[in-house]
Amino acid sequence: MTTATPPPTADRPEDLLLRFEGVQQHFGHGGRTVRALAGVDLDVRRGETLGVVGESGCGKSTLARSALLLRRPDAGRVVFDGADTTSFRGRALRTHRRRAQMVYQDPNDSLDPRYPVARSVMEPLLAAGMGRREARDRAREVMIEVGVDPRSLDRHPHEFSGGQRQRIGIARAIAPRPELVVLDEPTSALDVSIQAQILNLLLDLQQRESLTYVFISHNLGVVRHLAQRVAVMYLGRVVEVGDAREVLAHPRHPYTMALLSAVPEPDDVARERIVLGGDPPSPTVVHPGCLFVSRCWMAQDVCRTTPPPLLDRTGSAGRQLSACHFADRVAPPAAVLA
Repeated sequence: MTTATPPPTADRPEDLLLRFEGVQQHFGHGGRTVRALAGVDLDVRRGETLGVVGESGCGKSTLARSALLLRRPDAGRVVFDGADTTSFRGRALRTHRRRAQMVYQDPNDSLDPRYPVARSVMEPLLAAGMGRREARDRAREVMIEVGVDPRSLDRHPHEFSGGQRQRIGIARAIAPRPELVVLDEPTSALDVSIQAQILNLLLDLQQRESLTYVFISHNLGVVRHLAQRVAVMYLGRVVEVGDAREVLAHPRHPYTMALLSAVPEPDDVARERIVLGGDPPSPTVVHPGCLFVSRCWMAQDVCRTTPPPLLDRTGSAGRQLSACHFADRVAPPAAVLA
């Protein structure tokens, strides 16, 4: 499998394409408020792939949809290319949605089964004001780019395999020549061999089209190959973020360590599986301290009363930030209890 290139730097403001600033998203459920995003601060640099990982329900997909303004934040800002997108309406919103596109886990979310795939691929182009003939030509072009015969544009989605449908979903996303593509579990429903082909395609397209990716996944093995930086989410917050090699080799948050312990390794590598005890706290309750405290083997009194901010606690010059009071001494349970 092709591997990701080294991460770009973000020493200047113009190197940042996307920024989440204190973003909160709330949903009503059973008469209560679910805090899907509980104050997310996160940067995405131009030309990079940022992997976003965590358990189901941690807020990954909500974060992805916030980037595209499919739902506006209840608090905080989403800044794209220096502009606060929360104020976008009308033409500004249409322009933003051309510059930022999404690839879904299920390609059927973007391919209408009632119509030929040409209609789905051309849709964002026509919405941006492109003429029908030009849009058709661009659709043929992107079908070739993603490895699907352009003569099949007039076929319906059910006539394609799952891998081909995902390629067409990718074609639809890159057709308007976006700068940002948000990928929400784009390979999780595919066979392993097809996954590798799609991941290599995404890397090739990124280099060819100068794309920036936000890659949502629960599969740390896939993220390891694709992403230059990784953000780990837990219960609506980012608890660790940094260079992928640093975070995945030397986690500075107990939750990241627990996630990594579940990743399959070669037979000759022994790794202790960390089984988290306790129950995750309710997303409908405001908690005074660290959200992970009820499941953490390192928890102390300060963790129950004081929420740890996301800071560089490791002397890594910003390469790895952690929201843990004890980030400089995170260790597996056996070492802590010894």
